[in-house]
Amino acid sequence: MATLTGILGGAGLAGPPSAGAAGTAYVALGDSYSSGTGTRAYLEDGTSCQRSVYAYPALDAASLGLSLTFRACSGATVADVTSTQLSALSTSTSYVTISVGGNDAGFASVLTTCAQPSWLSNCNAAVDKAQAFVGSTLPSRLTTLYGSIRAKAPNARVVVVGYPRIFNGDDCSALTWFSASEESRLNATADLLNARTATAAAAAGFTFVNPTSVFTGHAVCDSPEWINNLSFPVSESFHPNRSGHASGYAVATRPAFGLGLTRTGSDAVRAAVASGPALVEGNARWAAVDRTVTPERFVAPDLTTPAARAAAARAGVDLGSRASIDRVDRQVQAQQDAVRSASLR
Repeated sequence: MATLTGILGGAGLAGPPSAGAAGTAYVALGDSYSSGTGTRAYLEDGTSCQRSVYAYPALDAASLGLSLTFRACSGATVADVTSTQLSALSTSTSYVTISVGGNDAGFASVLTTCAQPSWLSNCNAAVDKAQAFVGSTLPSRLTTLYGSIRAKAPNARVVVVGYPRIFNGDDCSALTWFSASEESRLNATADLLNARTATAAAAAGFTFVNPTSVFTGHAVCDSPEWINNLSFPVSESFHPNRSGHASGYAVATRPAFGLGLTRTGSDAVRAAVASGPALVEGNARWAAVDRTVTPERFVAPDLTTPAARAAAARAGVDLGSRASIDRVDRQVQAQQDAVRSASLR
C-alpha cells in the first residue's frame, strides 16, 4: 500500500463520470516516454514517432482488455500533442494517458550539454534555464492542454504520467562526463517537472502517476538498469528500456485505470505484440501530421569537432590524454559550481 500511495501521489484516483468508465476505448497521448523510445522495436508506420508494442500503453491495454489508439510520439511537445494528437479523443473515449513537458523544457539538449566535459559546456546554466522554464512557463501550458483534453474527452478517466529520475550518482560510461553533482541536479529537475505536472493534473481533476519510487534502484548504471545509458543508436539513450516499461511504467500506471486484469505476464506481452498491425492501421490516417513532429534526440559528446578542439586549446586540454580531459573537466566543473553557489547567496 505504501508503494501504491507513492506511485499514485498527487491527485489520487479522481474519477471521471461513471458512464465513461464502462467503455474500453483508451487513447495514449504524449512524448517518447509514452511512445516507447528506448525499447528498440518500433511500429513501421511511416513516421519517426517510435511507437512500440513494448511500451506501457500497449502493455496496459493488453493487460486490462482495452482498445488502444496509440498517439504518443517521440519528440512531442505540448503544442505537438495539441495539434497532432487530440483529434483522437471523443465523447466515447474512456481512458487517456499522457506524459508531456520534458521536450518543452529541452530534455534532450540539457542532457547533451551535461554529458560533455565542463570545459566544453556549462551544465549548470542549461539546468538553470530548464528549471526556470518548468517553474514559470510550463504550468500554464499544461493547464491549457488538460482543459482541451477534458473538453474533447468529457467522460474519460485521465492519467497524467510523470518522469523517473534517470541517474544514480555514477557515470559508468567512458563516453560521457556527467559528474555526481550534475546528475543530482538533473534528477532534481525531474522532481520539479513531476511536482509542477502533478499540481496541474490535480487542478484538472486528473490522476497523476509518479514513477520515481518504482524506478528507484533501476536508474542508468544500476543493475538491472531500466533506463538506457548512452546507447547506439543514440536515440535509444536515456529512455526506459523494455524492462522499464514492463516492470516500471506499466506497474505504476495500471492501478490508475481502476480495472481488473484480463491478462498477466507473458500472455499480456504476447497480446501487446499481436496488436501491432492494428495499431499501425489505426494510425494510418494521422501519418502525415505525425511526420510534422520533430524528434528531440540526445547527441553524444564528440571531442573531434572544431568547436571541441578550440575549447580544449583554450582550456589547456591535451585531447590525446584521457587523464588531461578528465582533470580539466573536474577543475572547470568546480569553478562553475563555485560561480553558481556565489550567485545563490
